[in-house]
Amino acid sequence: MKRGTKVATTGGSLVALALLAGSMAVSQSPPAGPGTTEAPMVPVGLVSFDSCADALAELRAAATASVGPYGFAGDAVLFGDRVAAAGGAESMARTFAGAPGGAAGRDTGAGHSTTNNHEAGADEPDLVKTDGRRIVTVTGGVLRVVDPVSRRVTGRLDLAGDREELRWQEHRLLLLGDRALVLSEDPPRPADALRSIRPPGATRLLLVDLAGRPLVLGTYRIEGSTVDARLTGETARVAVRASARLEFPLASEGNDQVRTERNRKVIARAGVEAWLPEYEWTAGPERHTGRVGCDRLSRPDRMTGSSTLTVLSFDLTADRIGDGDPVSVAADANTVYGTATSLYLAGQRPMPVTGSKPRWRPSSAEQITDIYQFDTAAPGRPRFLAAGSVPGWLINQYALSEWAGHLRVATTTGDTWAEGRASESAVRVLRRDDGSLVPVGVVGGLGRGERIYSVRYLGPVAYVVTFRQTDPLYALDLADPTAPAVTGELKITGYSAYLHPLPDQRLLGVGQEADSQGRTKGVQVSLFDVRDPGRPARLDQWHLPGGWTQAEHDPHAFLYRPDTGLVALPVDAGVRLLRVSDDTISEIGEVTHPVGNDSGRRQWGPSVRRSLVVGDVLWTVSETGLRATDPASARSLAWIAAT
Repeated sequence: MKRGTKVATTGGSLVALALLAGSMAVSQSPPAGPGTTEAPMVPVGLVSFDSCADALAELRAAATASVGPYGFAGDAVLFGDRVAAAGGAESMARTFAGAPGGAAGRDTGAGHSTTNNHEAGADEPDLVKTDGRRIVTVTGGVLRVVDPVSRRVTGRLDLAGDREELRWQEHRLLLLGDRALVLSEDPPRPADALRSIRPPGATRLLLVDLAGRPLVLGTYRIEGSTVDARLTGETARVAVRASARLEFPLASEGNDQVRTERNRKVIARAGVEAWLPEYEWTAGPERHTGRVGCDRLSRPDRMTGSSTLTVLSFDLTADRIGDGDPVSVAADANTVYGTATSLYLAGQRPMPVTGSKPRWRPSSAEQITDIYQFDTAAPGRPRFLAAGSVPGWLINQYALSEWAGHLRVATTTGDTWAEGRASESAVRVLRRDDGSLVPVGVVGGLGRGERIYSVRYLGPVAYVVTFRQTDPLYALDLADPTAPAVTGELKITGYSAYLHPLPDQRLLGVGQEADSQGRTKGVQVSLFDVRDPGRPARLDQWHLPGGWTQAEHDPHAFLYRPDTGLVALPVDAGVRLLRVSDDTISEIGEVTHPVGNDSGRRQWGPSVRRSLVVGDVLWTVSETGLRATDPASARSLAWIAAT
């Protein structure tokens, strides 16, 4: 097949397009200086395969070119990306809170709080969900339904059965009416882990009916790990990343060339099923198996043959989970960003193999993030829309924002580890044009020698925090997509790893205080006044020396109630309750949970991981149970043990 042609896959699957051809004008403010780390852009496209034989030939060729003596070079890229993002957020896209008008912005005290979502209309899975009439959570492999009025458990369902290892897995939930979709990982068996460099794991999904006694309606298992999921309307879409099932030997005999050739022989013997994920689903006593078809698989112009991305779609109002109606791309991604109408998959392009030794950090020229956009406005299977590329790497999904027909992307390029730190950050604006995400504007030169720690887009305005020794908070004007510009900058010690919008053009930053040398000194919460985009200012600060908070890396742990000014922030093992007024932050108190025990043998202090509000009661969740608290005084009202 000739690259650069439009091809439609059979059965109404992905429409495959060649993308980003030709040169594209870019507006830049400020202009890149002589020391810029910007990488030259390479077009990215998406095309289908003519047949399974065609797919196998191209996948083998790509994998053979990518493999080395230690496996695929792409593994080092993903690891390096996670290291790069470790200070700001987890790479599996644990996400930030929503802007005003989004899901978090709608939380105005009218009955109950909601998950701290990034965008309105795109609900994100979390450890606990509430619809105001019940609280649903899974701890220790057991789903529990709690009545917030009577403050007792009204439903209990063991999801782990006799598989003890599943009790240690994190379970996340999507909730729609009387249905819950539970997402977890099915870990590889020990024998598999010993046999292969890439032990097979799986994504495990359960559809649960909550109308009466909790009941599992169906299960779904597919090879690969969950990247993330979104619920839009009645359809849940789950993105899964599956490594190619190529069992490279662990033998150390021979030099690098011998080991590489040994791995290439494994690829030459592999069938197409090594790249097409297998799945099974159940409905009551029924059991069905299947595999993603070649007609559901597309590829970018450049691929490594090391992994496959699959998007599954589930109707949460149905009585059975079904086969997920899968569509796949022979690509990689570790970030999911969703709106009410679009789903974006993004990931750093794997490094090319340039030598026998694995490299843990890509050069500036190799730091390229590929982005794939899908249309999720209608129920069912998503439709591929466009793809594009930007230099650098993303800190998390909050680096992305769709607004007024454009996609804004914040990235860091350059080496943030080496002495001299030749790095900088930029925000680019992309427009969809006939299947391409075309750059139309960029503002660069942000935080030279630093990296991005947090991003928050609020309509035509963006705030970007970079950090090495001090914390520049940049205010950006993105109203004109062709001429984005920096309007203001505030330098303070420490950094904000999470930014949350408040009423009256204020911004709350959660992160770490630091000394003048950049050494962190404990958790801090900063209240910013951003009414004047040219002069952002900090109004107040709350600081706990030596403390840390999960909200730096998992903003679902953050709760804000605009009606009362309540902030519930997990700090160390408990939750600190703060109150934010017009220009001050004050502390109300702390909520802790009882000490748990491990089968009666040893005691341990649980970390309180989530907070939510139903009516005028604050509920906090840990592995040991749920506590009901008066948020105005931090006084305990009830304790429900996770038994």
